[in-house]
Amino acid sequence: MSILTGNPFLPPPFPVHRFTVDEYHQMIQKGILKEDDRVELLDGWIVSKMPRNPPHDATIDIAQEVFRSVLPAGWRLRVQSAITTDSSEPEPDLAIVRGPAERYLSNHPKPPDIAVVIEVADSSLAQDREEKGKLYAQGQIPIYWIINLVKRQVEIYSRPSGPDPNPGYRRRDDFQINDFVPLTLVGQEVAQMAVKNLLPETIVPDGHPPS
Repeated sequence: MSILTGNPFLPPPFPVHRFTVDEYHQMIQKGILKEDDRVELLDGWIVSKMPRNPPHDATIDIAQEVFRSVLPAGWRLRVQSAITTDSSEPEPDLAIVRGPAERYLSNHPKPPDIAVVIEVADSSLAQDREEKGKLYAQGQIPIYWIINLVKRQVEIYSRPSGPDPNPGYRRRDDFQINDFVPLTLVGQEVAQMAVKNLLPETIVPDGHPPS
C-alpha cells in the first residue's frame, strides 16, 4: 500500500482515494494495516507518523506523571493512543479523556469524551502547529496543548472553529519556562501546572543534563 506523506490538507498531484474512518478500521481489522505500521489517518489520508527521539519520549514520560498527579476523579490520561473524529484518527502524545478506561473497549475516544489533547513537539513543531492544529480544531477538541521543546514553552490553543473551510483555533496563549499553565477541563480550571515541571532539562551532546 502506498502511504502518503507531507501535508494531509494538500492533495497529491495524481488521483488517490481518501479513506473514511470506517474504511481505515476495516483495513486494521483485516490485517492490511498492522499494529507496528507507524501510520495514522489525518483528514482522510493515511500518513506516516513522525519519528521519535529520546528528548521527545522522555518529555512524554515526564509530562504524564505531572498530569496524572493533578487529574480529578472521572478523568484519565491516555498516552500515544488513538482518538476518533469525523475524518481522522490521530494518535496524540497525550489526551485527557473521560473515564473509566472500560468506556473505550469498543471505540476510541471521540470529541465529546475529550477535554485536552497534547503534542510534544521538536522536529514536528510545524506539523503539530499547522496540520494537527487544524485537525483538532476541525474535530472540535476544546483545548490543544503543544509542549514546545524548541522554544521551551507551552502553547495552549482554545476556541476551536469546528468544521470550516479553514479550520483552526481562535486563541493561542504561550507560557514560558517560569510560568504556570492553567489546566482546564470542560470550562473548569482544575490545576496550575509549572512549565518547568513539564520540560526536561536542557540536553547536551553527550546525552546527559548539564551539571
